Amino acid sequence: EFMRNPCVDAGLIPPLVQLLNCKDQEVLLQTGRALGNICYDSHTLQSQLINMGVIPTLVKLLGIHCQNAALTEMCLVAFGNLAELESSKEQFAYTNIAEELVKLFKKQTEHDKKEMIFEVLAPLAENDVIKLQLVEAGLVECLLEAVQKTVNSDKEEDIAELKTASDLMVLLLLGGKYNESMQKLFEGGKGSVFQRVLSWIPSNSHQLQLAGALAIANFARNDGNCIHMVDNGIVQKLMDLLDRHVEDGNVTVQHAALSALRNLAIPVVNKAKMLSAGVAEAVLKFLRSEMPPVQFKLLGTLRMLIDAQAEAAEQLGKNVKLVERLVEWCEAKDHAGVMGESNRLLSALIRHSKSKDVIRTIVQSGGIKHLVTMATSEHVIMQNEALVALALIAALELVTAEKDLENAQLVQILHRLLSDDRSAPEIKYNSMVLICALIGSGE
Repeated sequence: EFMRNPCVDAGLIPPLVQLLNCKDQEVLLQTGRALGNICYDSHTLQSQLINMGVIPTLVKLLGIHCQNAALTEMCLVAFGNLAELESSKEQFAYTNIAEELVKLFKKQTEHDKKEMIFEVLAPLAENDVIKLQLVEAGLVECLLEAVQKTVNSDKEEDIAELKTASDLMVLLLLGGKYNESMQKLFEGGKGSVFQRVLSWIPSNSHQLQLAGALAIANFARNDGNCIHMVDNGIVQKLMDLLDRHVEDGNVTVQHAALSALRNLAIPVVNKAKMLSAGVAEAVLKFLRSEMPPVQFKLLGTLRMLIDAQAEAAEQLGKNVKLVERLVEWCEAKDHAGVMGESNRLLSALIRHSKSKDVIRTIVQSGGIKHLVTMATSEHVIMQNEALVALALIAALELVTAEKDLENAQLVQILHRLLSDDRSAPEIKYNSMVLICALIGSGE
């Protein structure tokens, strides 16, 4: 380490970079190693190399000398170091790195070499442009094949490869401004990739179940895909998967399957179908979970399902076990996400059911104070949901809720909301609607 700076100060980097244009493979190898050692662990020096244009040069070298194992390895190590830097990804996107890496991956038989390529692919696949290039270069087929070959093996290296390949597959489906790579692989639900990923869900490997459920959650990021998947029976597969994890609960699989169901429940036409398939009951089996990520997804899934579904909202709102658990989670101070979702679900049960029975259940379980607190949330949308629910309580069941509303200091809170100049117009409007309903109470 103490020798690196003197090398830089002496001006060794530019002439070394120049040497990368040399034809002699031995010189290339030693040059690459020297540059790698000098810039090891230093983002500043690596950025300097990127600015000097080494990326296109190295990609070209990889293409020319793909028969030379030592040189290939040198390039992969360099890419692995450089790909971590954001500035490198823009440069990589202008090269044919995707094609070169996929070509190289296809001819690898050794596990260590594949692992090296994976280490370059993972950071590169986070870039939307490169992600699409990788899909077009045929990386997906390679990954599916790698999964196929390793799925039934107990060898440690095969298990590692299965994990890396399936994780990378999920990454290729993730995001992008226009979700291009995901839509390309979905192919209207007819795509062989989509079908193969579906077959992972009933598999016996937890890793594949996880990747399958995450992939479905990623495919379920637009209404068209969601509607198609629900019509083609994906819900039953996910419920079967959840069933396998009620007892021996693998938390990551539970979380992924619930994420997929939550996304599928967003389009209006899917809600009733999913409710009649028994999704609410399947999800309620996880009420006992002590894992905040699972609790969070469970709440989100139920909230999506009951949106504008009065009957389902009433049924769930009269479920004492559920309501008591929600009230308990409304106090989960360490987990803001769980706390927020519990409050929103409590309010949603009232708003969508408009049922006196639901209100009574919530009053008996001690939920009123949480709805009053929710009216002071920093998120306008949550404040509004709370005020609408409280207005329904006051209109339908004021006598039952009166004591709790008074103890929670609702009137003082309404004074604050109305006199605060920063309150949004809809907050003031709903506060007044609520006051009109409260005027009927002598208290």
